[in-house]
Amino acid sequence: MPVNLKKGQKVSLTKDNPGLKKVVVGLGWDVNAFDTGGDFDLDAAAFLLGDNGKAAGPEDFVFYGNLKHPSGSVQHMGDNLTGAGEGDDEQIKVDLSLVPANVTKIAFTATIYEAEERRQNFGQVSNAFIRIYNEENGEEMLRYDLGEDFSIETAVVFGELYKNGNEWKFNAIGSGYQGGLAALCGNYGVDVE
Repeated sequence: MPVNLKKGQKVSLTKDNPGLKKVVVGLGWDVNAFDTGGDFDLDAAAFLLGDNGKAAGPEDFVFYGNLKHPSGSVQHMGDNLTGAGEGDDEQIKVDLSLVPANVTKIAFTATIYEAEERRQNFGQVSNAFIRIYNEENGEEMLRYDLGEDFSIETAVVFGELYKNGNEWKFNAIGSGYQGGLAALCGNYGVDVE
């Protein structure tokens, strides 16, 4: 039975699952088709962060343009351009045993591709969620439905996996940003071209 999280809630992944190594982070959403008529392309990403909350370099930003972290610990399973269909729209695999020692947090985000040009924002996205399941047995461990009403935001931090001693925990963040991917990269110290 997965834990349904509320905004700001933290839960341990490894406490009740000793030996947990491989998890899949699934992000999903539905689009209100009537708002702009255009397709929505939401992009999931992961930022591998140190104690200072910043990425050490551009390789610590895993997204559709950099699908795999050099350590092999985080792998993006590919870009979904429409969000059509049931279940996860994009997935990011995490091997907790391979996460580099200097990485203490992995933030999971979603942004709207070309949001400004298409005049789109998260106020037009519904039923957005993040869920984490055990890759080895398929068991869903937690889910966080992003019920917040966003109006102008074009980027959202869904949540983060973080190390607490020798435990991995998840924090449901649910905060929105204006300025899309560039704003997130700036926040996490990643230089974008």
